[in-house]
Amino acid sequence: MPRYMTLVRIDESKAPAEGPSEALMQRMGELIEEMTKAGVLLDTGGLHPSSEGTRVHYENGEITVTDGPFAESKEVIGGYAIIQAKDRAEILEWTKRFLKVHEEHWTVTSEIREIAEG
Repeated sequence: MPRYMTLVRIDESKAPAEGPSEALMQRMGELIEEMTKAGVLLDTGGLHPSSEGTRVHYENGEITVTDGPFAESKEVIGGYAIIQAKDRAEILEWTKRFLKVHEEHWTVTSEIREIAEG
């Protein structure tokens, strides 16, 4: 079965300063448990805010290093999941369910990419 990585993008400017609510974390935990029992969730994790990150950029033979926060970025990767699904339809359903556990004030996008095998 193909494996997919979902990159969870959030708008940090719209995310609550205190982070996810307890209710959100509970709903997310329940979904993660369901996905684990179903045998589709291989790995998942959240990331610290971009203010704690560093970007390393290579262009024209030169390396530049920039510490966060990154003013030009509105949407950042907040987490990821690696999911094994039978097809695109199944990964889409799991991804939609994940997005729906968030409260309405969140702006969340999941980018789904199939992992190249071999």
